Amino acid sequence: MIPIDFNRHRRLRSSAKLRKLVRETTLQIEDLIYPLFAFHGTGKEEISSMPGVYHFGLDELRREVQELAELGISAVLLFGVPNHKDHLSSEAYHAEGIVQQAIRAIKQEVPDMVVITDVCLCAYNPDGHCGIVKDGVIENDSSLELIARTALSHVQAGADIVAPSDMMDGRIAAIRHVLDEAGYTQTPIMSYSVKYASSFYGPFRDAADSAPAFGDRKTYQMDPANRLEALREAQSDQEEGADFLMVKPAMAYMDVIRELRDSFDLPIVSYNVSGEYSMIKAASANGWVDEEAIVLELLTGLKRAGSDLIITYFAKDAARNLKQGR
Repeated sequence: MIPIDFNRHRRLRSSAKLRKLVRETTLQIEDLIYPLFAFHGTGKEEISSMPGVYHFGLDELRREVQELAELGISAVLLFGVPNHKDHLSSEAYHAEGIVQQAIRAIKQEVPDMVVITDVCLCAYNPDGHCGIVKDGVIENDSSLELIARTALSHVQAGADIVAPSDMMDGRIAAIRHVLDEAGYTQTPIMSYSVKYASSFYGPFRDAADSAPAFGDRKTYQMDPANRLEALREAQSDQEEGADFLMVKPAMAYMDVIRELRDSFDLPIVSYNVSGEYSMIKAASANGWVDEEAIVLELLTGLKRAGSDLIITYFAKDAARNLKQGR
């Protein structure tokens, strides 16, 4: 005999309309932030390890942000690839640096586009580290002045939000102080609060030409085994003045995203990073996965884990699919 007192959970899955009606998590185009790489010059060049992602000269950057706006994507995260590197990372905070020029170009083309700038020194110095190097040591305190100076230069060029990714202790306090002193009290800081020393960053380092010239970044980026440390980092950033808290990478750290969502009332951002992107692209190119389906499932999973916003190289593809109701 079949027991008569069991639950029929399948009733709510019996049609596409019912499934949509009771869906608990909704992914929207407004949730997506698209990373952009700007370089001096013209045209665009595909990044070999990231199919479909490009370095943009300022001319092509203008066209790209127009396309993003037409897709409904309202925010970008901007990285720069400089021509010049020196031990003080001087192009990072130069008024005519590549990021500063790119901010102005984007704002001229699409004034309403929210421009978030990555604030770091690694792409601008020959050591490839996120802070100033002295005698083979990545200096924390002496790096803060240049990191804060970089953030200020971005805001002066027109950036809406600055996003420090360096993981130096005290950087949020330093940036908040410098911005406030300059009168930019309303400019938010999107902190890379929980940034792990991850193996998922390889393609990005090709894109930004920012691989370390020696050693690794484990003295400032977090140990992937640690969860409680993430809460301490996020707490410090909130106390120092951060307006957003970010977890990077995303796929292997959904538990940490949930921890931050349950512990803080600031917006939570996840960064679906280059290695995660390139793995899916490679699997799709080999016919092993349905790229469209797996991307939407992944991004929905990041929302379900607690992300308010998702930085992803899949933003354009996801936006097209969401527009079509998929």
